[in-house]
Amino acid sequence: MKQYDAFYQRLIEAGMSHWLETLPAVLSDWHQNRRHGELKKWEKLVSQLPMVTPSHIDITNSVSIFASDSGTPELKAMEPLLKQLTPWRKGPFHVLGTDIDTEWRSDWKWDRVAPHISDLKGRKVLDIGCGSGYHLWRMKGAGADLVVGVDPGQLFMMQFRAIQRYMPTEIARDVEFLPLGIEHLQPTRAFDTVFTMGVLYHRRSPFEFLQQCIDQLKPGGELILETLVVDGDENTVLVPGERYAQMPNVWFIPSSAALCHWLSRLGLRDIQVVDETVTSLEEQRRTEWMQGQSLADFLDPNDRTKTIEGYPAPKRAVIKAKN
Repeated sequence: MKQYDAFYQRLIEAGMSHWLETLPAVLSDWHQNRRHGELKKWEKLVSQLPMVTPSHIDITNSVSIFASDSGTPELKAMEPLLKQLTPWRKGPFHVLGTDIDTEWRSDWKWDRVAPHISDLKGRKVLDIGCGSGYHLWRMKGAGADLVVGVDPGQLFMMQFRAIQRYMPTEIARDVEFLPLGIEHLQPTRAFDTVFTMGVLYHRRSPFEFLQQCIDQLKPGGELILETLVVDGDENTVLVPGERYAQMPNVWFIPSSAALCHWLSRLGLRDIQVVDETVTSLEEQRRTEWMQGQSLADFLDPNDRTKTIEGYPAPKRAVIKAKN
């Protein structure tokens, strides 16, 4: 696939040429057999976005792309095009005068995570379950040498491509999105830092998933895990019924202590819980860019400490560990 030729060259430059033994075939299989029925429409929308050279960008404090004059007719036409890529769940983004007010304030999550991670300067980083790629750009803004995001969500991929379209080549070449799940990747053991945020509880086999994350780390690398947790000791794990906060695909929600125990059993060390935060109605909410149901609809209207099913309301922890 020619689309990834530059990325393959970048892997060679980064000393990861061994990944090329399998990755091109995996991506070719995806292209032939797993493309979403709406993908051509989304690709056309992205191709219709105006070709404009930004005046400057900011990926250090936000993901913002600026134009010297955002009031031109072609830039005013951006918003209706970008809105056809809804729902926008992870962000926010400022793109040439258009503010994409996403369902999640992913910048808040980054502000909780960033103070606790090892310096990303010069590091090779993998983000498993990267969504629309908001954090990929922030990781690059923090100095990472190479940032790879994997997520099977193909609408997420096109939202990423829409933002990537306006990034300078010297930045865009170092950040890539692969429309794959972690189960499609061979163990590379090549990344200095592996992030997985908001994924673990969607996996039927949490130990298998955590091992897949570890298999991407080089010796001494750092795992950053952000996930739902419940209160309790190392033996506490919530296994919800058919739905948790109206999500049908939530399988296991451990306590932070239990999760640390799991990571220890898998051989990780220097395990630390660096943050626990109850998700607020300000951090996850309905917006004009995501008009479906959101957190307010998933909580008990008479007791916001519980989900509509009666489980503890969403609390999220950030845990870091060394391989």
